[in-house]
Amino acid sequence: MDFAEKLLSLRKANNLTQEQLAEKLDVSRQSVSKWECGVSHS
Repeated sequence: MDFAEKLLSLRKANNLTQEQLAEKLDVSRQSVSKWECGVSHS
């Protein structure tokens, strides 16, 4: 399981939207989306 799959799995397991996770991590929702798609890890 790579980072993108793990992030998506954990987010869904915790019933969080990308927006909610982004707020908790103090990043943009677009960043979370990119991470889940495996586009960027930074």
